[in-house]
Amino acid sequence: MAHAVIMPRQGQSVESCILTEWNKNVGDVISIGDIIFTCETDKASFEVEAEVAGTMLLLLAEEGDDVPCLDNVCVIGDKGEDVSEFSAGVKTAQETAPKEEVKQEVIKQAVSHAKPAESNDGKLKISPRAKNLAEKQSVDLSRAKSTGPNGRIIERDVASLAAQGIKMTSAVAGENTSGALGTGIGGAVTTRDLGTQVKSTTSAPIMSEFEDEPLSNVRKFIAKAMHSSLSEMAQLTIDSSFDATEILKFRAEVKASDEAMGIGSITMNDMILFAVAKTLKSHKACNAHYLGDKMRYFRDVNIGIAVDTDRGLLVPTLFNANNLSLNDLSFNAKEIIGQAKTGSISPDLLSGGTFTVTNLGALGVESFTPVINPPQTCILGVCTISEKVKTVNGEITTYPSMGLSLTFDHRAIDGAPAAMFLKDLVGALENFGLTLSK
Repeated sequence: MAHAVIMPRQGQSVESCILTEWNKNVGDVISIGDIIFTCETDKASFEVEAEVAGTMLLLLAEEGDDVPCLDNVCVIGDKGEDVSEFSAGVKTAQETAPKEEVKQEVIKQAVSHAKPAESNDGKLKISPRAKNLAEKQSVDLSRAKSTGPNGRIIERDVASLAAQGIKMTSAVAGENTSGALGTGIGGAVTTRDLGTQVKSTTSAPIMSEFEDEPLSNVRKFIAKAMHSSLSEMAQLTIDSSFDATEILKFRAEVKASDEAMGIGSITMNDMILFAVAKTLKSHKACNAHYLGDKMRYFRDVNIGIAVDTDRGLLVPTLFNANNLSLNDLSFNAKEIIGQAKTGSISPDLLSGGTFTVTNLGALGVESFTPVINPPQTCILGVCTISEKVKTVNGEITTYPSMGLSLTFDHRAIDGAPAAMFLKDLVGALENFGLTLSK
């Protein structure tokens, strides 16, 4: 029996997902657990596995399509099974592919008169898989007959050109080769076939090589969020630092103990998150949302942790951090950070933060101006450790100093309350043993 695969709902707030890549094509044999396709929201990507075995009978969406959650995406069933109930208005690969009995001469004529699909900016409308195949096969895309949605060239269109031997050499890539005879190896169109259409590279300055890469959905989301944050908020950053002697000593003791027990160690970042969670309970203006005409103060502390991933910046939320022990906080933080880096995190864990911490200390940053994640009122930047000097009992001595940069929304909180939070946080970190006992 034919089984429709739907676009899964990735979190309660997600209405649709971008289908980024098909891992299976029509006619492929599917086993339970096989990756069928990958999709992404504006914050994370996911791999969708097959829950039934059979043959891929029908694809109902193209790569790059924005598919509403719970809509059918493809159909799996027995080979030759009727899928008409799923394919209203959708052509299967068998219906759109050139039939064997069509003469090669007719195909070439149709293709030679076909115009390349162009978008409003004059660029070819082509799917990523089709573009990749075209580069591998060196096909002439100017002769492509697009069969995808809205005149888009898709993979089967390129495969059709390759099967017909319509190719070009790299020297004429991007040129209009319509009507040109292919006299190169394998019938490829060469510069000789185009005559004077291809200009000599010596007649004009050679441009530097570059590569255009479309922005990912995550990058688009980050760009929009950061621009909105800086253009709509009154952000101000203040800097401070603390003596990291005690926290480094505690870290070394815990690390040695954890390694002896064979368990994961508590990190400096875990201890900073713990101190932040405890300190924020006494500074409600920093653990709040600014909503334009009102302030929303939170009873618990939900800390957003800025994480650098292959797909861009993600900020998973550590909920109720003020109620966690240091060990539990460390475990939960590592869990959500790991999920963010692998792209498997639920979108529900990428929202709901009341305060954010971003740590660039490992990269040697001494001071920076972190950008607030609205509608939060503050974000803390953690900087690197450097040696400073101070006087102790009349003697000059050095100590490890760690920098802190606090950005706050001046619409919601004034400088003095923000500075008081930073001062109390410094005290909590310099006296970490006391902070643990609270």
